Amino acid sequence: MTAVYLTIDTEYAAHLPGANGTPGTRAENFARSIACETPAGAVGIIHQMEVMDAHGLKGVFFVDPMPTLLWGVAAVEDVVAPIVSRGHDVQLHCHTEWLDHAGGRLTGGRTGRNLKDFALDDQLRILEFARDMLVAAGAPKPVAFRAGNYGANDDTLEALAALGIAYDSSHCPALTGTGACAISLTSDDRLPRQHNGVIEVPVGCIETFGRRLRHGQLTALSRRELVAALGHARDAGAASMTLVSHSFELLSRDRTRINRLVERRFRRFCESLAAMPGAHSATFADQPPAVPEANDGCPLLPHHPVRGGARIIEQAISNALYSRGVRLGAQHALVASTALLT
Repeated sequence: MTAVYLTIDTEYAAHLPGANGTPGTRAENFARSIACETPAGAVGIIHQMEVMDAHGLKGVFFVDPMPTLLWGVAAVEDVVAPIVSRGHDVQLHCHTEWLDHAGGRLTGGRTGRNLKDFALDDQLRILEFARDMLVAAGAPKPVAFRAGNYGANDDTLEALAALGIAYDSSHCPALTGTGACAISLTSDDRLPRQHNGVIEVPVGCIETFGRRLRHGQLTALSRRELVAALGHARDAGAASMTLVSHSFELLSRDRTRINRLVERRFRRFCESLAAMPGAHSATFADQPPAVPEANDGCPLLPHHPVRGGARIIEQAISNALYSRGVRLGAQHALVASTALLT
């Protein structure tokens, strides 16, 4: 059985109202980042869990507790409580942008966009604070971590090991050399492996145009690509595959409307995973990823020009619809036509 880790980075937004500590605005940030409320309904973590529950799936919610610097533990209790009550997995996430809003209170005034921007001692202090706040908010003691923006380095892994956090999932092979991650691994490191004191669990990927890699994120791949990648991994005997989404990923870019294309993609992928023999969802708490005996690469779904081309068309339509306003009639027509692609 191939274990599929459906990971959802769950976070308030440091660029939205309330991030500067203005009283009374946390509720708006929560509504647009966690609950994802719109006039047509909510598609945040409750909706995501309802879809997973309907198909017998479990999700891994990497929750960022750093906003407690501004709003206290209650802000994260509101995030953690529904996840724990529904039996899904809560693990640790961390966006250090919040230190800027809090005046670098944990680090002597030092701030940075990513964990890798801090020295080891500061990283240890930040991660210890984040872990303690997550537990204070009602989560079990975390065993896994993902850095905000994937912005970790080898010092991050050393700090995690010192805190007893055994798994990290900040390495995204498809973004090696272009993203914020500075962990000393390469695009060929696509299987869980021991590295710098922890087990690194890479984000899944596929091959795309020009022999490049495309990361396994809900907004980066079509449903057909996600399902094909999972089937390929299963058929090759892969023990696990890790996929990424976000608490707000089913919204338009301005977080005011449901992105109907991505929301349908999420629902249909969950349906496909539940129906796929030889694959099942898993969590870091109940079934953590194992390090394979041979770590000589990962079964990589080869590029398929039709699937890849269909995804590009679908994403172009999604960007046209949900990156800026469109007339309602045009929106409905385009969404209907895109149903053939997903």
